Amino acid sequence: MKLLHLDSSVLGPQSVSRQVSAAIVDRLKQATPSLEVVYRDLTQAPLAHLSGSHLAAAQGAPAPAELGPDLAASAAALDEFLSADIVVIGAPMYNFTIPSQLKAWIDRIAVRGKTFSYGPNGPQGLAGGKRVIIAISRGGYYGAGSPAAALEHLETYLRSVFGFIGINPEFIVADGIQVGPEHREKALADALRAAASLRAA
Repeated sequence: MKLLHLDSSVLGPQSVSRQVSAAIVDRLKQATPSLEVVYRDLTQAPLAHLSGSHLAAAQGAPAPAELGPDLAASAAALDEFLSADIVVIGAPMYNFTIPSQLKAWIDRIAVRGKTFSYGPNGPQGLAGGKRVIIAISRGGYYGAGSPAAALEHLETYLRSVFGFIGINPEFIVADGIQVGPEHREKALADALRAAASLRAA
């Protein structure tokens, strides 16, 4: 069984989402010691954002030679995702949504004919056999019913995009980490407890 672990926070070891995603992976490895883990740090080795040349090549146009490394990186990211049984993602909220590094990765795995298709009945997800667990961290409180809920475009976006490709993701949430030290400490502790109690792979 293979697990793909992704982090997208720019904060390094100070990142809450990184700490929680690592705890999720540790929990799953303890439950399944034979689990094969592939790690990708989207800030240390970022994928380029999509360009017109990349999209044209994906639609069959001749690719310029200089696009070769980008296309190879794109294929590698997609292959990692397709071969994984479990995907664990650390996703902090930046300006109400996902980090641009994570968006660049999503643009490489949301591929027609690979992870979704269009048919007479509309779009169909093709990646439904995977388990996706996402550790999200948010500076304030954006949960359902909160005054700032309308500004929440992190969890809602990830739920939508993974749903589009056939996956119902699981979320572990650390909220209010910028409200104050005690709020950060409690949010992190609660998220780590949730990670430790995850069902086995």
